[in-house]
Amino acid sequence: GDIMPMPVSALNKTMMQQFAYYLQDNHKGQGVETYWRRFKRLINAAIDEKIMFENPCHKIKVVVDRTITKAILTEDELITLFATHYKGESKEIRRGFAFTCYSGVRRCDLLTLTYDMVNYEERTLTFKQSKVAGSSSKAEVEIPLDDTLLAIIGTKDDDAKDNYIFHLPSDVMCLKALKHWAARAGIDKNLTWHSGRHTFATLILNNGANIKVVSELLGHSTLKHTQIYVRALKDQKQKAISSM
Repeated sequence: GDIMPMPVSALNKTMMQQFAYYLQDNHKGQGVETYWRRFKRLINAAIDEKIMFENPCHKIKVVVDRTITKAILTEDELITLFATHYKGESKEIRRGFAFTCYSGVRRCDLLTLTYDMVNYEERTLTFKQSKVAGSSSKAEVEIPLDDTLLAIIGTKDDDAKDNYIFHLPSDVMCLKALKHWAARAGIDKNLTWHSGRHTFATLILNNGANIKVVSELLGHSTLKHTQIYVRALKDQKQKAISSM
């Protein structure tokens, strides 16, 4: 049916608490906090415009489950995955996912990377994160490039139609290919592209990287976003001990 307009007076503290519970029940992880923060921004704008005179969200908090729901690959699984080939595989998807697993760069940012962002002499890649552009002081990220990452990037072909480093198919096609690839590799995990970012973070933490360094590489605005990988690593170690 038609959506009935709601008077501002209906946005009371009870409704706001119910809305917070709704977000917690219907969304996972960081998404809960993001939706709640954006909603409160609208409320504050209404107060600034004198449409509302009290903040019904005051002292109401959402509880965020910061456990990682995406599958994380172990070092052995990562080796197995990239050693697995099959007929009809996409070299570009393999190349893109490898870059994410070894740099932590999100798929949405891979699509924006150009060869101009690569400093081959200083071995760095500098780009702005599209997910937080304009809303975070950490929007610009500099990634050090080792031989593996430089090999994945390569150099621009003379006959290339544009300056982009990666030319990935749609999100749906990438996800379908990842799941098929994992099945062929015998990896029984629900892989998504973000699994590559999670894998990168947990592996370098496991290899002794400082959490502040990991936070900088991932482009996180605060350490609380990086802490989820520390907890994931502890869970992995606990499972390893329990399996013996």
